[in-house]
Amino acid sequence: MHSRSLTVLLTLGLALGVVAAPPARAATAALDQPAPGPWALEHDASPAFTPDGSTVIFARGHGITRRVLVASREGSGWSAPQPAPFSGGDWMDLEPAMAPDGSFLIFVSNRPSGAPGKPLDGNYEGQFQPGRGGNLWRVAHTAKGWGAPQRLPGTINAGSSVYAPAVAADASVYFMQPDPQTGHFRLYLSRFAGGRYQAPRALPFSSGRLADYDPAVAPDQSFIVFSSDRPPSTDTSSAIFIAFARAGGGWSTPVPLGPSGTESRLSPDRATLYFSGADKRIHRFALADWLGHHAARP
Repeated sequence: MHSRSLTVLLTLGLALGVVAAPPARAATAALDQPAPGPWALEHDASPAFTPDGSTVIFARGHGITRRVLVASREGSGWSAPQPAPFSGGDWMDLEPAMAPDGSFLIFVSNRPSGAPGKPLDGNYEGQFQPGRGGNLWRVAHTAKGWGAPQRLPGTINAGSSVYAPAVAADASVYFMQPDPQTGHFRLYLSRFAGGRYQAPRALPFSSGRLADYDPAVAPDQSFIVFSSDRPPSTDTSSAIFIAFARAGGGWSTPVPLGPSGTESRLSPDRATLYFSGADKRIHRFALADWLGHHAARP
């Protein structure tokens, strides 16, 4: 969600080991071809896999009708997607992000913090968005199924326009929210320490001067992928960037990966990057191949 992707995602309806996900080499297919998978419809987005790749959770729908679906591996294909038991009713649910160990999932919802209540309103890029706000919610995932959604604390959900979660192996959460001065989306990190989420801090390369959005982070936080309005993005495309964690702390200067799109997600083995393309369908990029030819920049 951002100055471009939110216009499409919310206003027009788009909202973002051994694995069973498609192998990295397969991701060398032309970028203009949608990735194969159970996400068969326009506006399907944000595929989040369980660690073994046997289950995928993704968003489907238009604007406030978006809901979270689940599909499982069946032989060489996938089962028909079904509504996730924690998603539906009167609420807009989107942008699922799986914890690397598969023990929980975080998603965005416009549901209120308590019932009864009305959907959250959003405010970003200088525009009021009735009913299209978002907070981050966490739902446990076990062998028995899914738990009940729990709203993340006000440390993270300090406003009503919090979107695009990405979860690290230590349970720290990356996300985006509007910069209080510019209104552009910035990337933030809330570290999980001592059994609680710490006060979020903006990532140093994300100043709010230009919008940054839709992060996907490596489990060890060695790199982060995100979309941005910074060059070479245009008025109709959002370039995808990568930045690397520095050994002494901080991040390298972000560089473009090549493709343009939004709502990035990593495959369980980090070999493939999934993202929503300009055609509003899910595409893939051979991230492992790119990393093999590009050394991490200081």
